Amino acid sequence: MIVFNKKPFLIADISVNFYNLAREEEISYLEAAKYLIEQARDCGIDAVMFQSFSAENVLSRDSSAYDRLDVDSINSYFDDFKKYDVFGVGEYKQLSEYCHSIGMVFLSTPLDFESADYLEEFLDVYQIASSDITNIPFIQHIARKNKPILLSTGAATIMEIQNAVRAIEEVSTVDIVIMHSILSFPTDYRDANLLMIKDLALNFPEYEIGYSDHTSADDEMLVLTTAFNYGATVIEKHFTFDKNMESDDSCYAMDPDDVIKFKRNVLFLSKINGRINKQPLICESYARKEFRKSIVADRDIGKGEVIGSSDIAYKRPGTGIEPFRLDEVIGKTATEDILKDSLITFDKIK
Repeated sequence: MIVFNKKPFLIADISVNFYNLAREEEISYLEAAKYLIEQARDCGIDAVMFQSFSAENVLSRDSSAYDRLDVDSINSYFDDFKKYDVFGVGEYKQLSEYCHSIGMVFLSTPLDFESADYLEEFLDVYQIASSDITNIPFIQHIARKNKPILLSTGAATIMEIQNAVRAIEEVSTVDIVIMHSILSFPTDYRDANLLMIKDLALNFPEYEIGYSDHTSADDEMLVLTTAFNYGATVIEKHFTFDKNMESDDSCYAMDPDDVIKFKRNVLFLSKINGRINKQPLICESYARKEFRKSIVADRDIGKGEVIGSSDIAYKRPGTGIEPFRLDEVIGKTATEDILKDSLITFDKIK
């Protein structure tokens, strides 16, 4: 089950950064989104991700506020969420067409049924947010569209993930990427728990495993690099061209320089990981011959003498009889004089 024919497949989550860019530069939201898409393309990112939603369809009157938003009432939380609800089907269609025109993959995470439906026309792969991991009716609604699914698993148990996967497979045969994620913004490094990627691979061996990252971009991009090295083939991270820009998620976004570092790390990993099957390499040919040991005479052995265990030693180079063939030497008769410290070869014994 492979959704994208590239490893790693890197996704830039534009999220709400287009909103803040538009406000700072006094340009339209669509222009800001396209600018971020261009920035993502130019540094080698494969796809961009947005969130599609209507605030009224997502939040109930009982919704509580995230502490990080620093709001003190339900209404202010709704207003803060609502302000990012600026794109609809027309804008997302334009963004999708723009992505295709410049060789980028367009992705979006629908947060409600209406968004899931209008995205179907121009979306090739759906993402299901961690917040919907137990929303089985919504999961099956998306699965019936028969398009591959990135299933985010933040704050989920293995059983909840199994239930979600089962729900998808009850109504569809689509490919699924199970995305490790931590539902904490930003995620402390100690909470990243990248070993969970390996646990997901053990629990879901038939599925591709990915990683959606919410940690702050570290100096050498070791979080994403480690996630890839642990087996995450699809990697998603929030993206901005300027991490100093005021934004709700800029503190855990990557910028173009971070992407370049990550891609450099991946290239280095591809060099040092090499092949899986253990076997001698060409670069080891000399050392294999010169550094290994052979059976040598531990004393001068005269022609006609029977060779005993006290007559031999094991020394370099490894171009003679290998020590594991000792039984083929002990008890044999020397057919010529063999000087101490010289190789015992089969043409010298019988």
